[in-house]
Amino acid sequence: MDVVIFHSMYGLRPVELAAASRIRALGHRVVVPDLFDGETVPGDVEAGSRLMSSVGWPTIVGRAADALTQVSDEAVLIGFSMGVGVIGQLWPHRTAAAAVACLHAPTLVPQGLRRGMPVQLHVGIGDRFAPAEQVMEFLRSAEEAGATPLIGEYPRAGHMFMDDSLEDYDAAAAAATWQALVGMLDTAEQ
Repeated sequence: MDVVIFHSMYGLRPVELAAASRIRALGHRVVVPDLFDGETVPGDVEAGSRLMSSVGWPTIVGRAADALTQVSDEAVLIGFSMGVGVIGQLWPHRTAAAAVACLHAPTLVPQGLRRGMPVQLHVGIGDRFAPAEQVMEFLRSAEEAGATPLIGEYPRAGHMFMDDSLEDYDAAAAAATWQALVGMLDTAEQ
């Protein structure tokens, strides 16, 4: 199965590349587009915001859309933080996706999905990029779309809790998220 991973506002970094390797080891074909054309910043929100602004949202989404031409319409979409925003822009035009996972931030689930499509959201409780009302909007929109949502909320996790190079890292939350992602990929293949 094809899987596309969209990186965070820090650029394409080891956390996304390691995720791609882990998913490839499960037998999937993984595409990880570099939406910032090689530029990265350390795990600093202000620097990430500046980098994202300098590249420009239309360019970011355009590069992501170009990457989707390399995969099947059913490709699983996984976003890390800003990558979830990218998914939010493209998902309404990719309703055949087999599954979607939103890591570190929510987005709305569009209408027109296959009934029962697995959709996941994994966030740290209290994360300013995943306010409770947006988590509830994700759940509401998933249910209205006929998707099967799974929400992982982790009490001690920081924003980028999957990235072991940052102080936000939470090993237990990352392990629980990986367990859910592997289950989602198994379900999506059926």
